Amino acid sequence: MSIPTPLLEVRDLRIATTAPDGSVRELVHGVSLMVNPGEVLCLVGESGSGKSLTMLAVLGLLPPGVEVTGGQILVDGIDVAGLDENELRVLRGGRVGMVFQDPMTALNPVKRVGNQVARAVKVHQPTLSTIQTRVRAAELLEQVGVRDAAERARAYPHQWSGGMRQRAVIAMAIANNPGLLIADEPTTALDVTVQAQIMRVLAEARRDTGAALVMITHDLGLVAQVADRICIMRSGEIVEEGSVWDIFDRPDHPYTRMLLSSILGVPTTNPEGVSA
Repeated sequence: MSIPTPLLEVRDLRIATTAPDGSVRELVHGVSLMVNPGEVLCLVGESGSGKSLTMLAVLGLLPPGVEVTGGQILVDGIDVAGLDENELRVLRGGRVGMVFQDPMTALNPVKRVGNQVARAVKVHQPTLSTIQTRVRAAELLEQVGVRDAAERARAYPHQWSGGMRQRAVIAMAIANNPGLLIADEPTTALDVTVQAQIMRVLAEARRDTGAALVMITHDLGLVAQVADRICIMRSGEIVEEGSVWDIFDRPDHPYTRMLLSSILGVPTTNPEGVSA
């Protein structure tokens, strides 16, 4: 059996920020990972561990003052560093779809939801007519569980609940059948019932498109339900990587064991070796 070509490959990635006084602080230290077609990889770690920065680098969306200083990012074998801004726009929402943590940052508050989904379609399928893109937008919203989508698409983001807004963001992310979905803490701001609904929507979106998924999260309990493989990140580094079974049944790193103890209630040692 041939080994599949990775859909995403990150090699020794380094990300740093430069302070006004010229001093450089490295935020991500030599991260390497890969994602195969159809696979679910979960990046797990506390806030500030470098999870989101790593994936923002994949899309060329690092914030001002933060930049890639070393390593390589390959999407379908193409080096992202060699892409200009127009080529990056084709990558975003085309080959790679992004589901952001806060849908209100991804949606324009003064534009109707349906128009925004239609725009996500039109950018990558410019030959479609306005009517065709609106029909496609309604289809996408129906696909992610929005009832009476054609009518509800006329509403503005503030008129939708948090869970409904997140469905719209997922619809935009899958609009062009991406090979890879990146979901950054997609359920953090939602209550438990809505979290479960959004996870089902993501699972169905993956099944419909055949996309691989990178999920960024701090919730190991959630990871156990969806992951094929897990990367544990701490302080800008991957400290452990393995299948979901390896991580849960045979965790090696003290930090991983501490994270597991927080959800399983099993005494372990913390990263400094002290019983938790």
